[in-house]
Amino acid sequence: MDEPFPGTPTAAQMAQVHQVAREVFDVVGTKWAVPVIEAIGTDTRRFGELHRQVAGISHRLLTATLRQLERHGVVDRTLHPTVPPRTEYRLTPAGRELHVTINGFCRWSRRHLDEILASRRRFEQD
Repeated sequence: MDEPFPGTPTAAQMAQVHQVAREVFDVVGTKWAVPVIEAIGTDTRRFGELHRQVAGISHRLLTATLRQLERHGVVDRTLHPTVPPRTEYRLTPAGRELHVTINGFCRWSRRHLDEILASRRRFEQD
């Protein structure tokens, strides 16, 4: 089921959809969210693996990014009660779909790279 509301959604329901979308886009549009999503990919990753894989991210920013992605249903966190504790992260079904969407945007960028670069040059000349 692609639509959360059966039938024609009300104005209030559409406002809710738009608000949630903006909130998720705000998180996904941060500097670190896409690299973290890409690093997790189709696998399960431990925090240390992600920290090594996402070049330049601090422990604090990785933690904050993962928490925001978890809050919005993009990432699942599993805490294993071992000593020391082991935490694993994986994309949720929604996160995997978002990963596919991000990859689609990257393909679009590659297909239109020459146009984008030419447009930027024209813009900077004006």
